[in-house]
Amino acid sequence: MERIFLNENNQNNRGEKNPPPKKSFDFKLYKKNTINSLNDVEYFLNNFQHYSKYFKLFKIMKK
Repeated sequence: MERIFLNENNQNNRGEKNPPPKKSFDFKLYKKNTINSLNDVEYFLNNFQHYSKYFKLFKIMKK
């Protein structure tokens, strides 16, 4: 008769790695991250003209 020793979680402990639990899809978090990213891009594009002046000035000063 073969005995199988079970750990506290009633699982065989033979050195095998258990797959990580699947993460649930959180739509609100996904939406929040997307909106934040779009706001960052919009901010950059609106201020790009401002930044381009500094890039031109830097190129002139570098020479």
